Amino acid sequence: MMGHTHALTGAIVWLGVAPALAALPLLTETSRFIETGVMVNALNPAEFVAGAIICAGAAMLPDLDHPSATIAQTFGPVTWALSKAVSWLAGGHRNATHSLAFAIGMGFGAHYLANTYPIGRDILVILLIGLALRSIGIGIPGKKFASAMLNIGMTAGLFVVFRSDNVEYAWLGLAVAIGCVTHVLGDCCTEKGCPVLWPMRQKWLLPWKIGIKTGRAFEQKFLAPVLSVVVLGLLYLRLAPQ
Repeated sequence: MMGHTHALTGAIVWLGVAPALAALPLLTETSRFIETGVMVNALNPAEFVAGAIICAGAAMLPDLDHPSATIAQTFGPVTWALSKAVSWLAGGHRNATHSLAFAIGMGFGAHYLANTYPIGRDILVILLIGLALRSIGIGIPGKKFASAMLNIGMTAGLFVVFRSDNVEYAWLGLAVAIGCVTHVLGDCCTEKGCPVLWPMRQKWLLPWKIGIKTGRAFEQKFLAPVLSVVVLGLLYLRLAPQ
C-alpha cells in the first residue's frame, strides 16, 4: 500500500479502538498499570486527536526498510541513511519490519521512552507528527522546499497545541504498536503479503487475484478518498457534543 493509505488506516484504527482501550477497567484501575502509566484514564479530546496523528505516523514505520518510501524521504539524508541501514538489517523490504515482532518491539520501545526520557519522547512525537503530515500529502505540489517548510511549521504548531492542552503520552507505546500492526495487516491485503510471524518467512496474503495492487487506480481514486471520509466521520462521532 502507498504511504497515505497506511497513514489513513492507522488513524482510523486508533479512532476506532482507543476509546475502548482507555476505558477498560484493567487499564484504569489496576495499580500495576497505573504505575507503568499505560492509558491510566480515558483520553481527553486533545489526546484522542494527538493519538490519531501519531498512530498515522507510526503506521509508516515498517517502511523504514524501503529507501524509496515516503518515510525515507521525509527528513532528507538522515532518514534515507537510516532507511538504508534498516533495510540491510531487516533483510530487505517486507521482511523483519513487516511483522508482529517489530510492532511489539517498537511499541515497548516507545513506551519506555515516554516514561523514562521526556526529551526523547518529545523528539519521537515530533517526528511522528511530521511523518503523518507528509504521508497524507500536506505540502505544495512541485515545491519541495516550501512543502518541507510547511510541514515543519504545522508539525511545530501541532506539538505546541498539544503541549498547551497538557497532552500526556502514557499511551504513546500503544499508539506506535497499533500503527505498526495496522501497516502490516494492510500490506497483507496486497499482492505480495508480509511475514507476519517473522523470523518465520512464510508470507501472509490474500489470494493474489484478490489482493490490492499497490499504487493502482483502485487505491488512489477510490480507497484513499473513502478512508479520508471515514477518518472525518470517526472524528465527528467521537468528538461531537452528545
